[in-house]
Amino acid sequence: MTSSDAVDPHETSEPAETAVAPKQGPLYRVIRSVLRPLTLLTFRPTITGTAHVPMSGPVIFASNHLSFIDSVAIPIASPRPVQFLAKSHYFTGTGFRGWVSRTFFSSIGAVSVERGTGAQAQAALDQGRRILESGNAFALYPEGTRSVDGRLYRGRTGVAWLALTTGALVVPVGLVGTEEIQPVGAKRPRIRPVSVHFGEPLDLSHHGPASSGRARRHATDELMAAIAELSGQEVADRYNETPPSNPVARAVDRVLPRERL
Repeated sequence: MTSSDAVDPHETSEPAETAVAPKQGPLYRVIRSVLRPLTLLTFRPTITGTAHVPMSGPVIFASNHLSFIDSVAIPIASPRPVQFLAKSHYFTGTGFRGWVSRTFFSSIGAVSVERGTGAQAQAALDQGRRILESGNAFALYPEGTRSVDGRLYRGRTGVAWLALTTGALVVPVGLVGTEEIQPVGAKRPRIRPVSVHFGEPLDLSHHGPASSGRARRHATDELMAAIAELSGQEVADRYNETPPSNPVARAVDRVLPRERL
């Protein structure tokens, strides 16, 4: 999630009776059965901790975020299918390329996310909630966006809201080296050493209910500590976001810090 707007975590963006969880189509099974062994053979990633991943029931994969490739690395390394967030422009392109992009991301059950307002951030979380309530796995990046300097930034509390709302276990994931495969601006991926580490699943319910901001914050901090241990990154004690350009917005942010989803 990228918004820093205040959001009521109890509200959903559409009525429960009309909500439908995004599903993975038949193409996903074809892609996974072909692409997974091919990628593992080509890149030979180091994958650890797959035994920690529950093979049934709702589970959240919460990972550090270094590269666009992360959204490929996690599904490839995961022993079970997983759905994830994807930028909305992958679903709105025109022409043949737009159709290919839209068909691919829709078939794998990706969740379109619009960067911007708190309402849009909450809508994406609601999609994730429906996926989890259907008993599936859902992946997201608590930092919200890619780290530009390799450090692990403070986690946003949307992941804790999902876990505490659905009762899903959270599997921390530490990615190492993915930024070297396709650095920002690179048109083609390169073969570089990559590691994907799955940690022991966390039950965050002991922190309290999803309605408690304190519970969401403490649950998120516990999760980020687990991710840091797996990834070995230096921890940055701040959110990974561009400071507001408007002087008034900067002043408001300093005086009235808001919870980040």
